[in-house]
Amino acid sequence: MSHGLVSTGWQTPCSAVRCAQNRSGLLAAEWYGQRVADLADLSPDRYAPLIAPVLERLTFAVVRMSVSRPAGVPAPDGAPAGALRTFAQLRTALAARTVTAAGIAAVYRYRDPDEVRADLDRLRVAGLIGAVCDSAIEATEKGRAVLAGMYQASAEVTGQLWSRHGSALAGLNDLAGRVVQAGLATGGDAYLTMAPPYEPADATVGVLLHHRLSVLRYHRADAHAAAWQAAGLTSEAMMQLPAGPVRAAIEAETNHRAGVPYATLNADERVALLAGLAALPG
Repeated sequence: MSHGLVSTGWQTPCSAVRCAQNRSGLLAAEWYGQRVADLADLSPDRYAPLIAPVLERLTFAVVRMSVSRPAGVPAPDGAPAGALRTFAQLRTALAARTVTAAGIAAVYRYRDPDEVRADLDRLRVAGLIGAVCDSAIEATEKGRAVLAGMYQASAEVTGQLWSRHGSALAGLNDLAGRVVQAGLATGGDAYLTMAPPYEPADATVGVLLHHRLSVLRYHRADAHAAAWQAAGLTSEAMMQLPAGPVRAAIEAETNHRAGVPYATLNADERVALLAGLAALPG
C-alpha cells in the first residue's frame, strides 16, 4: 500500500478536472473557476467528486517529493521501509494523540490485518511507537523526533512547490480548515483518527494546507465505506464489484455523504477552493 493511499471511491466526473491539471497558475484558476461556476448544480453532492481527485493529486505530489529528498523522511535503524510508510501515513494522528485499534482498522480497512499488525510490531521494535491500553498506540519520544523530520520535509517541499502561489495559500488554507472542522460532525472512524491533523505552532501555511487536504480524503473514504456497507457488501466484494447500477448507486451515496462538510462553504467559496487548489502545481 502506498504512503497515504486510501480508497475513496471517486471517479473523475468529467474531462474538466484533467484539463485543469494540465494548465498552470492563474490561467488554470480562472478557467477552472469559470468551468465550475457554469455548472447548473454546484451542490455539495456534485462538488464532492470534483474536488476528490484534486485532493489526491496535491497530497501525493507532496508525498512523492518528500520521500525522494536526500535529507527527507528519516529512516531510523530497525524500521523497514514498509513499516515506516505506515508510520508516515499516520503522522497527522500520532503527532497529536493516541491512535485506537478501531481507528487503525478503519484507516487500513482494505489491507490485510496481519500485514498491518506486522508493520506496527516492527515500529514498536524500532522504538517509534509504544502500546497503551486497549491495543491503542502512541508515538514515543524517538517517534516524535521522526515525525518532526517528516513535517520539516513537508515544509520544504510545499515551499518549493507552491512558493509562487503564496498570496493564495492563506485563503485556501482557511477554507480547507473550515471543511476539516465541519467534517468532524459526520466523519467515520478513519477520519476521526486522522483529523484534525496535528498542526505545529510554527508550521508554514503550506504544511497546514497539505495536511488539511490529506486528512479530508479520509472523510470520503469513510463515506465510501458507509455506502457499500449500507448496500450489504464487504470491502472485498466492493473491490470486485463491476460497473453497473449497484456500483453507480454506491458512488452516488458516497458523493452525498462526502459532500456534507463542503456545505459549510457557500457556492462562491466552494468555487474559490476548487479553482485555487486546481491552480497549485503538483
